[in-house]
Amino acid sequence: MDFPHASALVSKTTNKEFPIDSGDLIAGVGRVLAVVEAFNDEYGRMTVTQVAERTGIPRTAARRYLLNLCHFGYGDTDGKFYWLTPRVLRLGQGYLDGARLPRLVQPFIQRLAMSSGETVNVSVLDGHDVVYVARSNSPRVVSIGFYAGARVPAHVVGPGPAILSTLSDADLQAWIATHEFATFNSNAVLTAQTFEKMVLIARKNNYCVSVGNLDFGLTGVAVPLRDRHGECKAALSMTLQSSIWNESLIVEKLLPLIIETAQVLRALI
Repeated sequence: MDFPHASALVSKTTNKEFPIDSGDLIAGVGRVLAVVEAFNDEYGRMTVTQVAERTGIPRTAARRYLLNLCHFGYGDTDGKFYWLTPRVLRLGQGYLDGARLPRLVQPFIQRLAMSSGETVNVSVLDGHDVVYVARSNSPRVVSIGFYAGARVPAHVVGPGPAILSTLSDADLQAWIATHEFATFNSNAVLTAQTFEKMVLIARKNNYCVSVGNLDFGLTGVAVPLRDRHGECKAALSMTLQSSIWNESLIVEKLLPLIIETAQVLRALI
């Protein structure tokens, strides 16, 4: 997936709820964050030139940002290559520890996990990825699914279509037009057209069942998690073994429990 250049991050100077005056904008903050976000599983170690190319930041400036990350303990270098250190995890952990949503949903997803016998997740949409922000303790010795903090392309897991089903047609089309539909499983090749159909079915049913789009042996079920005003804030989901759970059994046995929990949470979010 193409990485957005720093200019795209820096240009986001307005927010519907908290607009920022241009005089208050510190462009360097956006560029530092762009440098941090440029690292991923494919680009875990990079030269200054690579960072500059991936972020659109001039090479001399990219070098200074990397050196500052190293100075403050968020990066390290051997003189040629740079990489992030575990200290970066503190940035994301601050959200998981302090955000209201993960703390609020935890007792409810734990109760759902115990009644269903399956692991339960809550996730949010971050651009083109689903980020898992809460997870129940597993009722099984061996559990499957995603841990809090996991980030997955939105088209291959149930929460993606579930959340996107709440968008307007125009917003959905814009999202699809800029998304890279990478294939993670040769048995489930998703295109923009097939994914749009999946989202529209989720919109009609108010839930999504995603079968084998990430892992051939896994099936996901997700529903939008709305607040008291009807606005979608997240998705409530389970990841299941396809050999045990087919769609009809999911709809019969699990979906009523998931929907009941979502309705209870709606009054609280």
